[in-house]
Amino acid sequence: MVSSTRRPAASREAAATPSPGLLPWLADPLAQALATQRAHALLVHGPQGVGQFHFALGLAQAWLCETPAERRDRGLACGHCAACHLVDERSHPDLRVVVPELLRAEAGLEAEEAGSDDDGRKRKPSREIKVDQIRAALDFAELTAGRAAHKVLLLYPAEAINAVAANALLKTLEEPGALRFVLASGAAQQLLPTLRSRCQAIALPMPAREAALAWLQAQGVSDAEVLLDAAGGQPQAALALQSAGIDAAACRLFPQRVAQRDAAALSGWPLPLLVDALARLCHDRALLGLGLRPRFFPHGELRAADPQAMARQAEALRRHARHAEHPFSAALAVEALLIAAAD
Repeated sequence: MVSSTRRPAASREAAATPSPGLLPWLADPLAQALATQRAHALLVHGPQGVGQFHFALGLAQAWLCETPAERRDRGLACGHCAACHLVDERSHPDLRVVVPELLRAEAGLEAEEAGSDDDGRKRKPSREIKVDQIRAALDFAELTAGRAAHKVLLLYPAEAINAVAANALLKTLEEPGALRFVLASGAAQQLLPTLRSRCQAIALPMPAREAALAWLQAQGVSDAEVLLDAAGGQPQAALALQSAGIDAAACRLFPQRVAQRDAAALSGWPLPLLVDALARLCHDRALLGLGLRPRFFPHGELRAADPQAMARQAEALRRHARHAEHPFSAALAVEALLIAAAD
């Protein structure tokens, strides 16, 4: 997340460097996107865990930055002017960040009361971007810009926009006026084709391994290589593993514990992460069955398996994944997942 620390006023020397909150592997693709932008709406897409939200926020910050463009490195935000500070604080009057209720804290926004369901029970935060959020954002867009020449609407993750909300967004995407859009997605194929067709697509590549490892080590991740491999080369996903209490030792032992059906040892894994890890283990065992090197767990003890059997296991895991967030019993869910991953 972009830092919210207050910064001193910019000097001419400071304005030459990009925002210090930008993930290091994003600076070059962000500068290229700014140089090649030709549309009012950009769709930033790429693998999960490589920084789509940071990239989208970097675009918004560059569009709203008040330091003259000729004094900024490749058009990137200076990170020091008043406008950049307001973006860091999510309080810029010309920026609206729209995310599902569940992701507000992750996006640096204040949490909102989720309310109650029809039975009076506290409702769980939504994972969708709903039509009311889109309508409120479009109402915001109609207001006169406060500091900049245009307003910016950032939506993340774009695949969370439900069908009704997407349809409400389409007309404004066609006739945006002084509004710029940036949609960030880890699954752009799930967006309505009518949404995708109205946006200029910006593909984010996976970061170089060296850059990802250096960043993880700077975040205090021990044995960063093991976690980065387990996360499929996605540095933010690797950091999420550590934040969830899953360290390199747990990743090394994961294939062995699955083979032993050791549900107790795996009980500390959050169920969505466990489902992902089991699916990746299926992938690795299939690779070994084909005589290839495993991708996700090369540091563990793996057994080769029939690729077709692993494909069936992966399908069973996908079915379990639909309920991984809301199990009746976490312990029973772990046992069920291990049964689904049986040989």
